[in-house]
Amino acid sequence: MKDSPIFSKTYDLVAWLIPITVKFPRYQRFVLAATLQQEAIRFQALLIEAAHQRPAHDTLKRADAELDKLRTHLRLCLDLALLSPGQYEHAARMLVEIGRLLGGWLRSAAPA
Repeated sequence: MKDSPIFSKTYDLVAWLIPITVKFPRYQRFVLAATLQQEAIRFQALLIEAAHQRPAHDTLKRADAELDKLRTHLRLCLDLALLSPGQYEHAARMLVEIGRLLGGWLRSAAPA
């Protein structure tokens, strides 16, 4: 599990995201910042669960939905000027790469 790129990429995303969201204005720290943090950590937890389950397909589908929520809320943060365009671009690149890795895992775990 530790050697799989999706786990290290997700860890990097969470480690980058938390300090960024802590700097959100006070009025958003308990709304969007908390939501982003929870979604990122929930996504990471679902990946860990999927690594320990057979079959993992259902858990990976839930992780995929969580990743979509994270993408949507990050876009909202950009539109509300809570993230700079550069920060959003960095996050989007990470999410695209994680999404590709998750898609590959989903395909390999799909029921026959």
